[in-house]
Amino acid sequence: MTRSFRQILFCTCLTLFLPFSSHAQGDEKCVSTVTDLKAMLSDQAFPLKWEETTMDDGKPLMVSIAEKNGALSVAFVKSTKGLWADISGVICQTDKDLEIRFTAGQIRFGPAASWVLRYALSDGGKFTLTRIDVKQMRVATTGWSGVFAPVSD
Repeated sequence: MTRSFRQILFCTCLTLFLPFSSHAQGDEKCVSTVTDLKAMLSDQAFPLKWEETTMDDGKPLMVSIAEKNGALSVAFVKSTKGLWADISGVICQTDKDLEIRFTAGQIRFGPAASWVLRYALSDGGKFTLTRIDVKQMRVATTGWSGVFAPVSD
């Protein structure tokens, strides 16, 4: 095998192991306010409070989207157990989903957070929000997902 052939083979194999993005970064729009979120979605009626409907313990997780200190905040609260996680970050629109993206410094775990959740998200991460229909949304992250319904104020 010649040296140049080995270099081409090496470079070709190396590209197979590089991560590929499922969507173009340039097509994304990220927002950090509720007003901008509703404008991005072209939905002024987009609910800011959601309740889990697929829990297996009878204690739904509540998700609330709000602004705190000039930034977007997403709070996850487990019924009767308290805060699960509070995230300060951005919400980005991808091809078909929304993503709540955050760094390690932008997530605060509460007493209801399991050690598995703390371990999986302690370095930052994302939650993916996928609208199923007007009345349902799937929220998912590493190792967990649930279906939620809007809560009227």
